[in-house]
Amino acid sequence: MTQTFEVRNPATEQVLRAVELTSAEQADAAIERAHAAMPAWRAVAPGDRARLLRRFADAVDADIEHLARLEVANSGHTIGNARWEAGNVRDVLHYYAAAPERLTGKQIPVPGGVNVTFAEPLGVVGVIVPWNFPMPIAGWGFAPALAAGNTVVLKPAELTPLTALRLAELAREAGIPEDVFQVLPGKGGVVGQRFVEHPHVRKVVFTGSTEVGRRIMAGCAAQVKRVTLELGGKNANIVFADADLERAAATAPYGVFDNAGQDCCARSRILVQASVYDRFLELLEPAVKGVVVGDPSAETTEMGPLISAAHRERVRSYLPDDAQVAFRGSAPDGAGYWFPPTVVTPTSATDPLVTDEIFGPVVAVVPFADEAEAVAMANDTAYGLSGSIWTRDVGRALRVSRGVEAGNLSVNSHSSVRYWTPFGGFKQSGLGRELGPDAVEAFTEVKNVFISTEER
Repeated sequence: MTQTFEVRNPATEQVLRAVELTSAEQADAAIERAHAAMPAWRAVAPGDRARLLRRFADAVDADIEHLARLEVANSGHTIGNARWEAGNVRDVLHYYAAAPERLTGKQIPVPGGVNVTFAEPLGVVGVIVPWNFPMPIAGWGFAPALAAGNTVVLKPAELTPLTALRLAELAREAGIPEDVFQVLPGKGGVVGQRFVEHPHVRKVVFTGSTEVGRRIMAGCAAQVKRVTLELGGKNANIVFADADLERAAATAPYGVFDNAGQDCCARSRILVQASVYDRFLELLEPAVKGVVVGDPSAETTEMGPLISAAHRERVRSYLPDDAQVAFRGSAPDGAGYWFPPTVVTPTSATDPLVTDEIFGPVVAVVPFADEAEAVAMANDTAYGLSGSIWTRDVGRALRVSRGVEAGNLSVNSHSSVRYWTPFGGFKQSGLGRELGPDAVEAFTEVKNVFISTEER
């Protein structure tokens, strides 16, 4: 019996459409088709594979407004963010379209012959995409995988499958064979589990919670299957006394409340030097209350709703009646999974507001004494994904950047992602790197070939 899932608009709670869920048997059949399509796709001339990826990018570019509106309806992203996200898919495809003709090996000097290396595709790659950034994170997986000559099966999150399904249509319009890139909506415990267990899937790319990432890693270990994991974060925004406090406070809300805080890179801990702590909070309050929360399709909206009622309850559970709330922003009443931007000032380093990835618009502001304590506090977490450092002292910026255990740091900025630079985490924030010039190598194996030239 076919199962379906009702996809809802998180801003209105209205059902958008029912999406058919892929069964385990259907997932296996799709994987088999991808495996069968692999030899022909691998044999496509590098220039032709590059040309197909450029055509795919052009198809995405022509469909950006449609994709963005789909994401606004399905995910509650603001229209400005959604346009950027669709554009990121286009840009990532263009970037990795250059890879097929540049997957060069090496000639290594050896006695008695010639030694060369080749970058060989892995085979079928399973990409598991989360609900918080469905479009760009999908592209970060499938673009380099396809460029390297792999076939791809992609599972979008149950809550947010619509843009992934549209991307599959655009790939086919661009000329990429249907079995080379397949999108399989379904449950993680069904489709995702088949990616982990099926022997024809040679690599799993997963973005999501650390808890699920551990299970995927353990399951893939049974077949020594390759994995890339981009997991959770509890990132620090470190503000020193010598920083431009006005700018640091004005930008801090957008470092944590973007996408309603549903971002593994959210700077959900603001560590402020004690001598300017009170002043920073004074400056932060109007900035937080000025965040425009509302209809995500409106051009002026800066923050939309949370993804679901269940997730809103999870976020709300972190704020009991006695929570140390300093101030809140505003959010609409009525239908929709709304939650106001919230600033808390916990006094214990073990408070869940300080330690847990809440994944909502809640930020803890905590004082520190000096540089050494700031680094120690930033590192006092199992995670290590991203973070920011605010200071006018270049030497301090470099020292703290080297001291903080995180994969992506910004000085006087909250930037985490550029498609031409590496992205990934330390510690329990993940394994491997996405994006940047080297990401395509994660979808290849190095083959070494020695050719004897000795006379017989």
